[in-house]
Parts: sequence; C-alpha cells; structure tokens
Amino acid sequence: MSFYSIDPTSGEVFATYSAHDTTQVETILAECFEAWTHWRPRSYRDRGAPLRSIADELRERREPLAALMAREMGKPISEGRGEVNKCAWVCEHYAEHAAAYLGQESVNTDAANSFVGYQPLGVVLAIMPWNFPLWQVFRAAAPALMAGNAVLLKHAPNVMGCAQEIERLVGDAGLPRGLLRSLRIDIETTSRVLADPRVAAVTLTGSVRAGRAVAARAGDLLKKSVLELGGSDPYLILEDADLEHAARVCARSRLINGGQSCIAAKRLIVVERVRQEFEARLVAELKRYRVGNPLDESTQIGPMARLDLRDELHRQVRASVAGGARVLLGCKQPTGPGSFYPPSALTDVSAGTPAYEEELFGPVAAILPVPDEAGAIRTANDTTYGLGAAVFTRDVERGERIAERELEAGCCAVNTLVQSDPRLPFGGVKSSGYGRELGTLGIREFVNAKTVYRG
Repeated sequence: MSFYSIDPTSGEVFATYSAHDTTQVETILAECFEAWTHWRPRSYRDRGAPLRSIADELRERREPLAALMAREMGKPISEGRGEVNKCAWVCEHYAEHAAAYLGQESVNTDAANSFVGYQPLGVVLAIMPWNFPLWQVFRAAAPALMAGNAVLLKHAPNVMGCAQEIERLVGDAGLPRGLLRSLRIDIETTSRVLADPRVAAVTLTGSVRAGRAVAARAGDLLKKSVLELGGSDPYLILEDADLEHAARVCARSRLINGGQSCIAAKRLIVVERVRQEFEARLVAELKRYRVGNPLDESTQIGPMARLDLRDELHRQVRASVAGGARVLLGCKQPTGPGSFYPPSALTDVSAGTPAYEEELFGPVAAILPVPDEAGAIRTANDTTYGLGAAVFTRDVERGERIAERELEAGCCAVNTLVQSDPRLPFGGVKSSGYGRELGTLGIREFVNAKTVYRG
C-alpha cells in the first residue's frame, strides 16, 4: 500500500510514500512511548526551550513548507506562509504560558492542604486533516507536548509530505527522539493503534462520519477523545449592519483556503430589508479574488485539494439549484487540468437543499433570506453543526448578546470573521464535536486533573 502526493493544479503525482508495515508501526509506537517516559519528568522550562526551537525551525523553513502545501493540497503560497507563522506562534505561546495554565491550584478545604495538579496522560494519537496540514497538527501538538505528552500523528493520505516535514523539523528542534512520530497507516491500522495500551488518548479533526467512528472506538476503550468535526457556519447580517464591511468580511471568510475551512462563512443569513444591497456588494467582493496557480504570488484562490472534492461540491450546488436556489455568481465547473472551482454565490437557499443542510467545503457562498432578527437566529441554529457563527450589526451590545446567548456554536464573532487564536479555546457543539483546543482549556484536555489533599 502506498500514499500519493498529487498536485491539484495539474493532477501530477510527484511523490509516493510506502505505508508502514506492522513491524514499523510497532517500532514507532515503542519509540514514542519510550520518548514520553523521558519527557514527562521535565519541567515546563525544559519543555519550553525545544518548543521555541520548533518555532525557529518553522520560520527558517517557511518558504519550502508553504511551497509544499501549495503542491500537495493547493493552498496559495501567501496563505501558506501565514499558516507557518501561526504554527510558530502557537509553539511560542504554550512555551511561555503552559506553566501558568497547568500550575498547581490550591483549594481551601477542611484538609491541612489540598490542591489540584495537572499531570500528562501519555501518548496522544492525533488524526489530522489535509486542509490546514501544518496548523491543525501544531494547534494540537504544541499544548499536548508542553503538558508532557507524546504525539503520534496519523495525517491525511494526500499530505504525507507535510507529515514527514513536521516530523523532521520537530526532531531537528531537539526534542527527545521519537516524541512526535508520523504514521503512514490506513483506517484499520489506526483503530488498532488506538487500542494499544501505550496510547492514552486521541484527538481528531475531520468529518462527522470519521468523528463518530473514532468516538465510538475511544468510548469502547474508555480513552479520552477530543473531536473537531467541521461546521456550516452562519453569518447573520442584520438590518443595521455596515453592509460594505460585512460583504468584505464574508467574502474573505468564505474564500480563505479556497473555501476549504471548517470555520468559513458558509450560510449568509441576511435580513430581507438589506438583502438586495448585500447581494450586490458580496458578488462584487467575490469577483475581486484571483484564481490561479497556488505557487503564483498573485493567486488568492488555488485549486481545490482533490478532484473528487470538487465533484462533490458541484453536485451539492446543482442539487441546491434544483431545489430552488438561484445562482448569483459562478457555480460552473471549469474544464481543463486541475481541480479548480470559481468563487460562487447562491441565493434564495431554502431548507431541504444541500446548501442549507450540508457543509459546502469549497468557494460557494449561500445566502439565506430571513424577515428579521428572530428569523436570523432561528435559521442560524437550524443545523446539526455548531462550530462557529458571526453576527453583523452596528449595535455592538446587540451583537454580543446574540453571540453569547442566542447562537448555538462554540466560537462566535461580532462584526468580524470566526478564527482560531492560541489564546482562546476553540471547538464546537452538536455535530461539530466536543472538547476544546487552544487556550487554557485546550492544554487541559490531555492531562489528569489530580486532586491531592493532606489530613
């Protein structure tokens, strides 16, 4: 069995990686567990030094890493540079703050002394997706490593080159040999690795289907799991919104990473009174984005990561149009090489169609008209997902009230786009998963919160 890196711009296979066999998997697992036994006793200061070295290595290798992402999954090279920088940031953030996030917490009780301490769990299996092939890994690995854990990376099959580079640069940064290892394995082998007693927990970013399978397996094994399973984020444009600003932000959010982002603006829920003007402004913004070769500095949208993903997106678009949606822009599948899809927009999207019910993982915005604020909130929450949401209004108190109290999502924004930040917890509710990454809550996911008291 082999894994292939296929350039989505041309369809060319440019690298092949052999799967690890049973012996190799056992060697990697044993090495990772052994590395953890040497890593867990280290102080936060001693763990932080190599994490800062990882950040330095990332910045040193930013250009080739960004180029590799462009070739493996179509990310524009300018966005790839930003992704590398963000990975460096999360490493430095946890190197600086882990001690405070996991510091011993005294609790006043009847005992002579009582406190809560945080101890690492062990080896964490990280099952990661292709859309942010560096960031998704480091946002999970940086806190896990600083908490004293080791990491086994099972990356997406089409970005094995990125997985290999991550393993290499972590090794070059001075961590114990084997502390972060990449596994080139299939789904069945992944399940066996999770069942190994040396693996303490699992974190997955991926589809709802994958999340259910991993959650069921982890639950059967009584192992901790954290799941981030995507979303169909609603962006509410109320009647008092700054429409020029809202259209600009919604276009940007919808088209980041070619629209292949879990927290992209997918359902634009617009109050009818401002719908016509917003549609015109949104289409004008979408038209500004340049589609092209992701290695070209001027490109803002590269190809979608794979042809099958583009085909599925176009099927969802066609089905939505058949269900009554109206095309405002694009929605035509290009001919020629590569898995390109143009910036597109649908309006009059109604319940029962894919653009309303499903996650459109590509550069297609869906406009859902509603009569008023109450209708916007009701429509926003009428989904199985609950990752991110945003609301646009000139009344910031109104916006913050809706964001905090009304929207069923883990990450809510007011007058800006939903985005992850190392300083804030990130995660969803409903079918978008459970648990949190980043911030204080993220580093506390894979530790034993241990109560100690003295009589």
